[in-house]
Amino acid sequence: MKIFSYGKQFLDESDYQAVLEVLQSDYLTCGPKVSEFEQALCAYTGAKYCVAVSNATAGLHLAMLALGIGQEDEVITSPITFLSSANCVHFVGGTVKFADIESDTANIDTKEIERQVTPKTKAIIPVHFAGQSCDMEKIRQLAEKHNLFIVEDAAHAIGSDYKNTKVGSCRYSDMAVFSFHPVKNITTGEGGAITTNNEELYKKLLSYRAHGIHKEGEMLQTWEYEMHELGYNYRLTDIQAALGISQLKKLEQFKKRRREIVQFYNEHLGLPHLIEKEFSSACFHLYPVLVENRKEFYHKAKEQGLNLQVHYIPVHLQPYYQKLGFKKGDFPKAEVYYDKCISLPLYPSMSDEDLTSIVQRIKDIIHE
Repeated sequence: MKIFSYGKQFLDESDYQAVLEVLQSDYLTCGPKVSEFEQALCAYTGAKYCVAVSNATAGLHLAMLALGIGQEDEVITSPITFLSSANCVHFVGGTVKFADIESDTANIDTKEIERQVTPKTKAIIPVHFAGQSCDMEKIRQLAEKHNLFIVEDAAHAIGSDYKNTKVGSCRYSDMAVFSFHPVKNITTGEGGAITTNNEELYKKLLSYRAHGIHKEGEMLQTWEYEMHELGYNYRLTDIQAALGISQLKKLEQFKKRRREIVQFYNEHLGLPHLIEKEFSSACFHLYPVLVENRKEFYHKAKEQGLNLQVHYIPVHLQPYYQKLGFKKGDFPKAEVYYDKCISLPLYPSMSDEDLTSIVQRIKDIIHE
């Protein structure tokens, strides 16, 4: 019986060759491939600037630092996300507030964001869940009304479009952060990137990425450098960047196949699932469905060779966040979604025969 997981990287000969060329070059890190990858991401998204980083968590952390988030500052994000979307605020001493989700998309609800805004609110981190963009135009209008920054958590959404604009263009935000983990839409192994159209933010991100070090003017020709602020080692290697460049060339092909798989599931399964809004053309990262008796479904699926996953335990229900005062019942739509959600296999290398087999196995589970 063929085993399927919820996500899996796709690599081919062009990826192997790209990495091999770097391994045979003079630079394994801090070389030309990182800049080339950043430029390729700018060309793809339409953003002016890009900073490649070691992972998306690092990217979110740097974004908070660049905005000057600190004590007394509040940042609003979604409870249906990976931990980093909220943790990055705590990294810099800020306070996290959550806004409940839309039941039909699992994306953050703009009306709920407004309910959470206070005089201390400084930024919003909308999460493009499963690859579908949040309604960024509405979020931008809200941010302008209250003088707030916007950092898009686009970890799921490289390749996605919002109103015919690429996610990551930062048309409606100050920064966007991508993830290139193996299960994401393209991979660098581990890795991430931040895009922005703001030169000042870009310069801060570059500094914070590399220990807070500045090397300008005559220093470029000498051993000298200056540390102006406390920074981090959040750099990407040339090995990873070379893989990213190669993967990015295949992204539109990946997107096409991911959308075909989602359409197949929609037509043949009949299970409740998230909908795609009219403003969206998503490069779907996940395909969550809603099932009754999820724990039983999960174990039966495993017996059928389907290694599924739950995305996600609401962040406010994590023990760390409950110690901060959050509790069950705070965000009911997120909790209702969590009680039933489970993500089915979705990755480009799946064949039509694979999909037919997966659908049949799921139907067998449902009708047992």
